[in-house]
Amino acid sequence: MNDQTTRTAIVTGAARGIGAAVARRLSQDGFAVAVLDLDEAACGPVVSEIEAAGGRALAVGVDVADEQAVQTAVTRVAEELGAPTVLVNNAGITRDNLLFKMTTDDWDAVMNVHLRGSFLMSKATQKYMTEAGWGRIVNLSSVSALGNRGQANYAAAKAGLQGFTKTLAIELGKFGVTANAIAPGFIETEMTADTARRVGVPFEEFKAAAAAQIPVARVGQPEDIAATVSFFAREDASFVSGQVIYVAGGPRA
Repeated sequence: MNDQTTRTAIVTGAARGIGAAVARRLSQDGFAVAVLDLDEAACGPVVSEIEAAGGRALAVGVDVADEQAVQTAVTRVAEELGAPTVLVNNAGITRDNLLFKMTTDDWDAVMNVHLRGSFLMSKATQKYMTEAGWGRIVNLSSVSALGNRGQANYAAAKAGLQGFTKTLAIELGKFGVTANAIAPGFIETEMTADTARRVGVPFEEFKAAAAAQIPVARVGQPEDIAATVSFFAREDASFVSGQVIYVAGGPRA
């Protein structure tokens, strides 16, 4: 895409892990990148890395579940980097527990970040996309959408994102906007390291056990997800919309 340098991407939850890898990859692809996370200061290292490589980036602190904060953040991105026409809804949290132990706060917190946050970010950015006649929305789902013990809230939210994605594809397609979802399997991030600590298993053992169940015999890296986002954001991916891609090292339903 020859005019890609004039386009701006927003990545939520981009201070670390998958989001940071996506931000770096989109910058390499020629986009100006807004690095959004709850803590603006935490976005600084990713922004500095992008700028050191010759890219343009902006750190923005935002609670994606806060409607006014989202609108303010998106307006700031439009004013300082340019109208955002790529959105990657990556921000996420876990509050794992078995159903009988899960609190209403655990449920609401996960729904608010994953579903409400993706809704608010998509609603705030879609006007820039439809006005431009071009846009890309990529939502981060998960293999947990297929069901996972101890994650009733997370699984429901990630499954909900798939339905949300397909509906966006139907509604926005005529405006030149595609919407797709990526459902990662086991990805080596701070979040999976935290899970290992929570269950009392050394992270290397935790990864080895996961890799033993994966056909390609390794766990995923954030860059694996970033590469898939890069494909969806391409000019020549315009006929791919409403899809859910399981990036999990093997077949998933």
